[in-house]
Amino acid sequence: MTAVTESRDTVQSVTEAGYKWGFSTEIEMDLAPKGLNEDIIRLISARKEEPDWLLAWRLKAFAHWQTMAEPHWARVHHPPIDYQDLHYYAAPKRKPGPRSLDEVDPELLAMYDRLGIPLRERAILAGVEPPEGERPDVAIDAVFDSVSVATTFRESLAKSGVIFCPISEAVRDHPELVREYLGSVVPAGDNYFAALNSAVFTDGSFVFLPKGVRCPMELSTYFRINARNTGQF
Repeated sequence: MTAVTESRDTVQSVTEAGYKWGFSTEIEMDLAPKGLNEDIIRLISARKEEPDWLLAWRLKAFAHWQTMAEPHWARVHHPPIDYQDLHYYAAPKRKPGPRSLDEVDPELLAMYDRLGIPLRERAILAGVEPPEGERPDVAIDAVFDSVSVATTFRESLAKSGVIFCPISEAVRDHPELVREYLGSVVPAGDNYFAALNSAVFTDGSFVFLPKGVRCPMELSTYFRINARNTGQF
């Protein structure tokens, strides 16, 4: 087989086989109404129990986004995005934390299985802490749609001065750090999607590593967009 033929066959196998991860898990969800406006942004901020300064930051970014035009890159073809036909907040309804895999929603475990995540990591992502002697050297933050559902080894990392938690918790527990660094690399007004992300972001991983400190373990984030017709940022 020639290299050209092999490359063509490889491309065809990827583009024609369908997207193997394109499935959703049936879990009871808290969904915001469709649409993008100030009321939706206020709803997101309220769901996250954010301070007034962060709501004002979101609204300023949204106002800036409304003045901008969506970019269109060469050779990228997709139907126009209707930003008013999306849910901008979707979160699994809260239940008491599980003590073993037997207590975890089977639909959530089935999802991790289909994603090929090992059994030990499935337990961690479901919120089950393993025994001390069986802990891996990786701290994981699992984000499911609009919320972080589990973050592991935060106390172990904190002993080294490392903060690893959902951004929504960092806003509450470390507001001075969030205010100092939020938008400092890519400002909210930098571009169309930066402004949109700043207005409607819901969750993600927050990491603070003090100068001169070596992180004692690897940090990893699993981010799963599960709910249909949602705009997740």
